[in-house]
Amino acid sequence: QVQLVESGGGLVQAGGSLRLSCAASESIFAIGAMGWYRQAPGKQRELVAAITSGGTRDYADSVKGRFTISRDNAKKTVYLQMNSLKPEDTAVYYCAEDRLYRTVLTGNPRYWGQGTQVTVSS
Repeated sequence: QVQLVESGGGLVQAGGSLRLSCAASESIFAIGAMGWYRQAPGKQRELVAAITSGGTRDYADSVKGRFTISRDNAKKTVYLQMNSLKPEDTAVYYCAEDRLYRTVLTGNPRYWGQGTQVTVSS
């Protein structure tokens, strides 16, 4: 069982930045695709960003140019750098892992973290 633990959430003013981290418990991280998702109150969970083991990235249109996903395979950690934050970015952010990138892109990865709250005040 792979465990994923997110950290780095918090309260920030609009225009500010946060960096989320997601640490994986197993070496499978090195070959798995990773994704960051978010869910705001009353809304469906959505994919924010995804990255393959080789570094290919995809982003939701709403965060392109503001968020950057990256990974450090040696540290078994994936990051989400969030800049120019907006109140509409407020949500619980989850990281997730799957062997298949397409599964991450479609929102059905096998392993999920517990989530970290990001709140952006106006």
